[in-house]
Amino acid sequence: MSVLFSQQLIFGLLGGLGMFLFGMKTMSEGLQKIAGDKMRKILSALTSNRLIGALVGIAVTAIIQSSSATTVMVVGFVNAGLLSLVQSIGVVLGANIGTTITAQLIAFKITKFALPAIGLGAGLKLFSRNKQYSYIGEIILGFGLLFFGLSTMKMAFDPLKASDDFRQLFLYVGDHKLLGVLIGALLTVVVQSSSATIGITLALASSGLISFEASVALILGENIGTTITANLAAIGTNLAAKRTAFSHFLFNALGVLYILILFPVFLKVVMAITPGNPDFIIQTQAQAQSFAGAIGDKPYIARHIANAHTLFNVINTLIFLPLIGLLAKLSTLTIRGEEDLETFQVKFIDDRVLNTPPVAIGQARRETKRMAQIVQEMVDETIQFLEDGDYKHIRNLEKKEDLVDILQKEVMAFLVKLSQKSISSDTSEAIGSLMNMVNDLERIGDHCENLWELGTRKIEEKINFSHLGETEMAVLSEKALEFLAFIIAAMDKVEKNIAEKSIEYEDAIDELEERLRMNHIARLNTGECAVQPGLVYIDMLHSFEKIGDHTFNVSEAIQGKK
Repeated sequence: MSVLFSQQLIFGLLGGLGMFLFGMKTMSEGLQKIAGDKMRKILSALTSNRLIGALVGIAVTAIIQSSSATTVMVVGFVNAGLLSLVQSIGVVLGANIGTTITAQLIAFKITKFALPAIGLGAGLKLFSRNKQYSYIGEIILGFGLLFFGLSTMKMAFDPLKASDDFRQLFLYVGDHKLLGVLIGALLTVVVQSSSATIGITLALASSGLISFEASVALILGENIGTTITANLAAIGTNLAAKRTAFSHFLFNALGVLYILILFPVFLKVVMAITPGNPDFIIQTQAQAQSFAGAIGDKPYIARHIANAHTLFNVINTLIFLPLIGLLAKLSTLTIRGEEDLETFQVKFIDDRVLNTPPVAIGQARRETKRMAQIVQEMVDETIQFLEDGDYKHIRNLEKKEDLVDILQKEVMAFLVKLSQKSISSDTSEAIGSLMNMVNDLERIGDHCENLWELGTRKIEEKINFSHLGETEMAVLSEKALEFLAFIIAAMDKVEKNIAEKSIEYEDAIDELEERLRMNHIARLNTGECAVQPGLVYIDMLHSFEKIGDHTFNVSEAIQGKK
């Protein structure tokens, strides 16, 4: 067994696995950058239709090349209330099929192109001035590293060909499928990547070290192990998110169970749809040249393993897609509890999707829009308080002010974390705009607080404005609220005339504030108004003018000018 602890094996396995995982990450990030807008459109297509949900799961996972990332993302969406439990199960079922594309890709005999791909990809990423070519370079570089890592792992396993103990171990695994499933599941949990487990399995199998039966057992275990990632991500989330993660484990575990019962039949189906004998071993130099391999290798087994992985997930999805409602009920019965009442916290952003920048920036936009709507409610209710003097408004306003402060801190922290990821220049610009937007919205909330404090002082000190003064204040406040409502409506869809109308609103509010201030000073000079009410009145005018200024800043951020 000393061969298991040889330097060649340990270094080769660690280095190869490291390159494989880094290659997967680099390729995934490049794909996300180049397909960010498309992915947002795909995600926006989610409906209650379970078939469409599954297709979305396939498409998103095919784009980002990680079922774990998709599932974790879905758990985040459910936690944010963007997806229902039934919708999420459909997406996760689709993600299981989407992730099999990785294995199909690896099964192609293109390892010899790994080094040229690394060279070409690095050249495009390092020296291209066009960002699209730079992203393509990332994809090609990741692709090359992935295959070079796989090749390195395969070479590291070569000394094991002479080890009878190692062969006996995996012959035992082939005879005891549950042990193979357990090993596959544990290995996936340890490396936190089903693609890495598949890579190791393919390297072992292609080197002739494990049988087709043992390989399929390991792949079945990987399908259970990959669900652990989502369940770990669900810790600390709401009940619906926990149930989504548990559903992922449930249908994969049940799928593995019935495939193990029908194991011989399943293997025959895979062999029937895949050319070649999976356990055929290259035995002569002529065969080695013909198959571009080495003596002892299994040239057909990689494609058989990839097809077994795909077939399992396709069958499982087709069986459970009509049973999504039942899965949801089983998850609800298993994960019991009552949902907590909504507290003052973020609703849409979730750190679990930070590794998927296009989705993360979309969540940040939704949270910012939510913050803007709360601020609009604050301005509206502040105006109501100034008109009717009812203190019940103050309690609501204080709660909203606290929530706006929390949202500012949380969104800013989320955007800072996102900015530290590998992101495109467009995403970087969007982050800057959102940061400015969030800060200006929080400042509008602060000016609302100033206004209701001035209103409280006006009531307590029995200060009265003239009828003309009250009328003028109402005109300015309504104009500020109207401007804010216009800008918030433009956050979803930038209107062509937003720049022009924003300038019109800003100028109108500034001119109105100056005119009203001068009118009030004139009334003070003629003795129509007392000094004390006059100071409160001018402070109120100033606060509404500042609300207009910060609203204008938000409009500039929406246009990408800030």
